[in-house]
Amino acid sequence: MDARNPRRWWILIVLCLSTLVLVVDNMALTVAVPALTEDLGASAQDMQWILDSYILVFAGLLLTSGSLGDRFGRRKVMLIGLLLFGAASLGAVFCGSPGELIAVRIVMGVGGALIMPSTLSILITVFDEDERPKAMAAWGSVSMLGLVGSPVLGGVLIDHFAWQAIFLINVPIVALALLAGVLLMPESKAPWQKPDPLGAVLSAVGMAALVWWIIEIPQHGAFGGRSLLVLAVAVVALAGFVVWENVTRSPMVPLVLFKHRNFSGGSLSLALVQIGNAGLLLVLTQYLQFVLGWSAVKAGLAFLPLAVAALAGNAAGAQLAVKVGNRFVILAGMLLMAASFGLLTTLTADSGFTVPAVALGILGLGAGLAMPAAVAALMSTIPEEKAGVGSALNDTIQQSGTALGIAILGSLLSGGYRDEMPAGAPEQARESLGGALAVAGGDTGLVRAAREAFTASMSTTFTISAIGVLAAAVVATLVMRDRKPEAAPEAEVEVDAGPARAGSEAPELVA
Repeated sequence: MDARNPRRWWILIVLCLSTLVLVVDNMALTVAVPALTEDLGASAQDMQWILDSYILVFAGLLLTSGSLGDRFGRRKVMLIGLLLFGAASLGAVFCGSPGELIAVRIVMGVGGALIMPSTLSILITVFDEDERPKAMAAWGSVSMLGLVGSPVLGGVLIDHFAWQAIFLINVPIVALALLAGVLLMPESKAPWQKPDPLGAVLSAVGMAALVWWIIEIPQHGAFGGRSLLVLAVAVVALAGFVVWENVTRSPMVPLVLFKHRNFSGGSLSLALVQIGNAGLLLVLTQYLQFVLGWSAVKAGLAFLPLAVAALAGNAAGAQLAVKVGNRFVILAGMLLMAASFGLLTTLTADSGFTVPAVALGILGLGAGLAMPAAVAALMSTIPEEKAGVGSALNDTIQQSGTALGIAILGSLLSGGYRDEMPAGAPEQARESLGGALAVAGGDTGLVRAAREAFTASMSTTFTISAIGVLAAAVVATLVMRDRKPEAAPEAEVEVDAGPARAGSEAPELVA
């Protein structure tokens, strides 16, 4: 596709709409946690699976969908994904149990996996190097607005209608993106490559088993009974995936990319950041609504400092990266993010809005600085002909971190809450804060104990988040390297070409 396609800015609007529907759905759902808990009788573990089922399927299929887009057409794959996502969103409106909603979320995950890598790969192929930073900044800004605006939208919809409205709102956005995609977007493909079904199955099974094991730890222990079997499946599948990708002549994942310091360092640091960030909205929305007693709308509005600061950080980071390089912008941003999590550990059952607002503002500023710079450094190592699978690999790493983060932090929150609750409390009250409020009736002592147990456990999860982000900062600083703009293309060609001169395509991908 011509990098100066005259319709390229209209195409960018389609890509932004397609990404927006994914962001709005996932973030608005976090505000609906209390409503879902009450209406569907969802337990804390049910809520983890409602969130994780989507993210897990999404992450497991990203690599496959990226290669499918390169092979059969990125627009075609994206439009199919939009159809699946829209149909599943409509189906969610009629769900009456946690199990039904989990099943629908799995279908939405399949649709989302088809959409996401196509959007970034199309953007890379449509825009040349001069215009690409501006296009990626616009794409990222729309995602950030959706990220923070969707909890507000979700709160309004829940207050005035019901939780079903947060899924119904996806339908018109999908319809608009589909219409614009058909009318405005040309098809684009990469050179044909043989599919890798075994790699897709091994990666999906391995990730599913790993997250399932983490979620089950509070209930069954890390190595007790079923947990040990699930862990064994995860280890075998993921190890088999790595071995297979190194020996097959048509690997789904171009492992040679990990020889780039910026790709490997950026990937690991982004994964660590996502692990730390993953449970933030899930935990804070419950704190604001269950502990402080705020409405869904007020809880959604509480995240506005995050949006405003993130947009400011994004604008400042783009200018700073030109002057001092991506690496130090990433370091500064991640240190700010770690400081915000440290501040959140001080929250108590009696805290007001001041501390969360300041912490979210610092977090937004840090994320605005660090995340775009890290993605830009990582994506600069991916050749255009590998845009689909390369962008899918970037998405997979981040979404895998998100899935693991939700599982780890969710498990820590549930287990810590249970440990902090009085031994004589009703079993339902010991399972979750929502359950405690449901059975407390007029027992103010039980309500107070449950809120204090939740905030104590919440402080532990935020401490782990801070540690994860600090680890990401260390990795980014030590592993990644900055290059002068004029030297970057030559350096990348040398790294890519080296293995190719050594032998055939298959040995090139052997670590």
